[in-house]
Amino acid sequence: MDLKTMTFLVVGATFALYIFIAVKARASTTAEFYVAGKGVHPVLNGMATAADWMSAASFISMAGLIAFKGYDASVYLMGWTGGYVLLAMLLAPYLRKYGKFTVPDFIGDRFYSNKARLVAIICLITASLTYVIGQMKGIGVAFSRFLEVDFSTGLFAGMAIVFIYAVLGGMKGITYTQIAQYCVLIFAYTVPAIFISLQLTGMPIPQLGLGSAMIDGNGVYLLDKLDQICVDLGFAAYTAQKGSTLNIFLLTMSLMIGTAGLPHVITRFFTVPKVRDARSSTGWALVFIAILYTTAPAVGAMAYYNLMDTVQTGPVGSPDGNLKYDERPDWFKNWEKTGLLVFEDKNNDGNIQYYGNNKDFAVKAESYGWQGNEMVKVDRDIMVLANPEIARLPNWVIALVAAGGIAAALSTAAGLLLAIAAAISHDLLKSILMPDINEKQELLASRIAMAGAICVAGILGMNPPGFAAQVVALAFGLAASSIFPALMLGIFSKRCNSTGAICGMLAGLGTTLVYIFWFKGWFFIQGTAMMPDTPDNWLLGISPGSFGAIGALINFTVALIVSNMTEEVPEHIARLVEDIRVPRGSHAAVDH
Repeated sequence: MDLKTMTFLVVGATFALYIFIAVKARASTTAEFYVAGKGVHPVLNGMATAADWMSAASFISMAGLIAFKGYDASVYLMGWTGGYVLLAMLLAPYLRKYGKFTVPDFIGDRFYSNKARLVAIICLITASLTYVIGQMKGIGVAFSRFLEVDFSTGLFAGMAIVFIYAVLGGMKGITYTQIAQYCVLIFAYTVPAIFISLQLTGMPIPQLGLGSAMIDGNGVYLLDKLDQICVDLGFAAYTAQKGSTLNIFLLTMSLMIGTAGLPHVITRFFTVPKVRDARSSTGWALVFIAILYTTAPAVGAMAYYNLMDTVQTGPVGSPDGNLKYDERPDWFKNWEKTGLLVFEDKNNDGNIQYYGNNKDFAVKAESYGWQGNEMVKVDRDIMVLANPEIARLPNWVIALVAAGGIAAALSTAAGLLLAIAAAISHDLLKSILMPDINEKQELLASRIAMAGAICVAGILGMNPPGFAAQVVALAFGLAASSIFPALMLGIFSKRCNSTGAICGMLAGLGTTLVYIFWFKGWFFIQGTAMMPDTPDNWLLGISPGSFGAIGALINFTVALIVSNMTEEVPEHIARLVEDIRVPRGSHAAVDH
């Protein structure tokens, strides 16, 4: 069976499964729509959380970043997994014990102010919408390859699928859909990784294959071979650190505390029956996440090796050392159709030159008659999906990877859209603007809000400010600088009052947004950044994605200073803070 037919069958079967689950588990009450009736088993919730978490950024983009950035991209592995430890220890059980539907619910009650609730809604929508833009990029990449169309058409097709099952199911439908999506995506990620690891190293476990010798019998290890190829072609060594240590540290911190502050992740812990189940769910989520995250470094390294080995087929500079464009393989042609892989024959020799910008190598390149890197665009987000094709794996494996990439993007997009819908319908309309609306009206408002969010995110996703994982990192920075400090102070500080919390959230979010827009620009309008987005222009070498940690520090500082300069927290709020932290909640359900 040809690849296109196989892909349609496999992807179509998974779509049918998702939509069937969404219809069968359709939410009929606001409790089912927002928190699945608080009846999800912790193991199943852990699996759904893992699917919610392992978005297009994890499945499609993270390994692509690891492929092209090497050592420096390990920060994403550390930051995104480390954040779950913070979430399990510092936030999840306490917020579940409080028993509300959403993060703005907690902030509005804890800081006894609708103004605080409104600021929290703004922070939530800003972070979540930025995150959804990253998912839409991943959806566009996956659908454009699956349908063999350009990126824009693929994106609109993906938006239609998200609309059908997310708007119908609510949290109840999304939860059980995400369990199915986890099974699809993890199988789709690991199977080709096993095949390719066997091809290159003879090792069936990709995690071990990354540190094994090549199967060609020369005794050279995979990473050593990749380092040598990169250096020979004018790139930095694959395993070399390229960025500053300060930036790597701050990006790790931003991703960690951003993880702990993401509303759509926190909401997952409101869906379990008991308080102790919230912490248990986090542990299970880490187990399920670890399967993919420990495989990603091997996938990234092997994908980059396969790309380099395909394009550079012989010794550097030899007449037959480059792939001839007319003889390019089918995978190359397929990705050209999407516009995410672009070749330009700069010296009209019919060959494909692919090399780095090392100054010493530039002299060599000129002597070979090369006039510049002719792979003028290799979108990093294509690497995971293209890798099985480059490695010439069976068509069913390639189709499975396409289904997995789509599952990853759709699962997280649904969770984010639900968080946005809940913020608008429950926190803004029901709690502030229209307190008298009934449950049916609130449910309708939620679905309308979700549909609107899909449209906005899709439009912005047409021109994202970076690769999927980079856009997601910006969202984590926004959550880290605005929501995480407010939650931490709300749980652990009796002195932090509403004025302090409001000022802190605005200061953290505002400074982070200004820094991001200064270098990224108003990202859906090209060419409007105030400064070029390069390390030479960053403040102290701190990238826009890393600034969330600085924004969080500003938030904490402003909130505590303002709180100490203004009114005391009311007595009943101080008692509420004490009650949230009472250990008995870990042994018994406390529902409000």
